[in-house]
Amino acid sequence: MTVEPNLTAGINLILCIVIFVLGYLIYRRKEKIGALLIGIAFGMFGLSHFSVVAGITFPEISFILLRICGYILVAAALWLLLKE
Repeated sequence: MTVEPNLTAGINLILCIVIFVLGYLIYRRKEKIGALLIGIAFGMFGLSHFSVVAGITFPEISFILLRICGYILVAAALWLLLKE
């Protein structure tokens, strides 16, 4: 996968960090595991954005697997919210 640092990746990275921190804080205060799962998922998305911003190259399968795992965590968190 070709990596080109750009403004969009930088903004996405900042937003992923914010969501990661908020997910952790909500988990610590309200013990909502769904918030923690969403925070971890966006942390995973943030790793791929960080690699673009930093210019680090990885095999494309790494990006695909990282994002698939993130989406699975978001789906699991939403499933937990649905079951409440």
